[in-house]
Amino acid sequence: MLQPFVSIYSFYRNGFKNMTVGRTLWKIIFIKLIVMFAVLKVFFFPNYLKTNFETDEQRADHILEQLSRPAVHNHE
Repeated sequence: MLQPFVSIYSFYRNGFKNMTVGRTLWKIIFIKLIVMFAVLKVFFFPNYLKTNFETDEQRADHILEQLSRPAVHNHE
């Protein structure tokens, strides 16, 4: 019953263990993810609710208002 899972696990384990170029590619992928989520978030996605509303109640009211308003359809 567990044999297929063990086979799949060892296939991937051996594949990642024997990688040479792949390791470099994975490092590049992780660096890009760190840049996208850490650095870009700070500069391009400011905390809108924190800067425009003073209390948690005002923030909650704004979110509720945004979620419950009807969608606007532009049919031209």
